[in-house]
Amino acid sequence: MDLVVVHSISLPPGRYVGDAVERLFTNRLDWNAHPYFGTIRGIRVSAHFLIRREGALVQFVSCDERAWHAGPSSWQGRPDCNDFSIGVEFEGLEGAAFDEPQYVALAALVEALGRRYPIGAVAGHQHVAPGRKGDPGNAFDWPGLRQRLVRSTLEFAA
Repeated sequence: MDLVVVHSISLPPGRYVGDAVERLFTNRLDWNAHPYFGTIRGIRVSAHFLIRREGALVQFVSCDERAWHAGPSSWQGRPDCNDFSIGVEFEGLEGAAFDEPQYVALAALVEALGRRYPIGAVAGHQHVAPGRKGDPGNAFDWPGLRQRLVRSTLEFAA
């Protein structure tokens, strides 16, 4: 694993309480619990991590295993980012601002991952699947994330 891909998610969109995201990533979402869930019925996705609004970190998949977060994607000419990336979901809406504790948690996570894996870059879903995905969006604070990371050798997509 040498790439971290940042995503954004909230279920239903804009709702930041409850366990719907966790249920989605563990294949336990009740598709009838909310009208929006019917529009994504049957979707099977996973991510390695979720960073909640207050900065709490939840892990779903071992970083040594493949998660299904990037879909059809490529990074620097390498197809299928799921094969070589770690997926981190930010609780939030695409294009909307995220909370400071989330960036603090992400920086700490990237630093920790860099001690275990040859992490060389951090990109958004929008960068590995342009035209298909737009998350985390233009409100994501890439410069702020760069400043929080001690490892200045990381490449950033934005």
